[in-house]
Amino acid sequence: SVLSRYENQITILSDYLEEFPDTDEPVWILGRQHHLNTDKSKLLLDISARLWFTYRRKFSPIGGTGPSSDAGWGCMLRCGQMMLAQALICRHLGRDWQWEKHKKQPEEYHRILRCFLDRKDCCYSIHQMAQMGVGEGKSIGEWFGPNTVAQVLKKLALFDEWNSLAVYVSMDNTVVIEDIKKMCWCPPQSSSAAHSSAHLHRSALGRNKNAAGFCTGWKPLLLIIPLRLGINHINPVYIDAFKECFKMPQSLGALGGKPNNAYYFIGFLGNELIYLDPHTTQSFVDSEENGTVDDQSFHCQQAPHRMKIMNLDPSVALGFFCKEECDFDNWCSLVQKVII
Repeated sequence: SVLSRYENQITILSDYLEEFPDTDEPVWILGRQHHLNTDKSKLLLDISARLWFTYRRKFSPIGGTGPSSDAGWGCMLRCGQMMLAQALICRHLGRDWQWEKHKKQPEEYHRILRCFLDRKDCCYSIHQMAQMGVGEGKSIGEWFGPNTVAQVLKKLALFDEWNSLAVYVSMDNTVVIEDIKKMCWCPPQSSSAAHSSAHLHRSALGRNKNAAGFCTGWKPLLLIIPLRLGINHINPVYIDAFKECFKMPQSLGALGGKPNNAYYFIGFLGNELIYLDPHTTQSFVDSEENGTVDDQSFHCQQAPHRMKIMNLDPSVALGFFCKEECDFDNWCSLVQKVII
């Protein structure tokens, strides 16, 4: 019966995909190429494997007395959650991991999902993000822009020991390679023992432990680059370079959309962007007693939305994930080759 439901799911999705144009052009999704005329089902499985975060209702009030739903104001926060969740999936499960309905998933998957549940004790919950946004000048219930959500994720990652991410948000359209390498190789030490330990140079293997036993090797990098690709409308001169970013194997897509209407862009077909839309209000979901999460509502099981690139608001934020230093070096060379 599980196989039957799985086959029905593919049939429904494939029927919906017929709305895509009949074309030989490839579809690019987060660094992976798909062809509509040969592997529609693989394309849809790839999209449905992304964690999909939407508006929720009936969660505990933010800050104890604040809103119990983020409908109408939390769309950019949800898009930031989706980008970060994709980084965590790449970190723990790999880019090629696939989600299948009713199939048992590894513990790491449920642990990733629990990071984003709508509870004040979950490290990347809507509660944590909204309250951290206060320090960025955003009151609870106020709409975020791409740069604000990037700064909030950077701050929250400092408290997340399990994922141990280095989050770098570029300023003034500039990525400083030396700063990133220093941050990823020399993470700030949290304990007093680590803080007082002598500075260690990395060995030929690049792996050392300080006096407190913390590894000082390369911390997986979440790189977020806020950009302004025009004044009131996107400048066409940027379109080809913007599309190239979705082809990079390190791609986490882009945050953006239209004024007060955020989307998580995961790829493109021709001159249309493909995105996951957070503007659906679902009920709050908590974890079960055994730690698993009923995850049906966290995966978009329809063909995704599309919009013309020229309709995009010029304020965006690109995301990239580099698990190892060689991934970052490769990203730098790709930027030099295909962007600059």
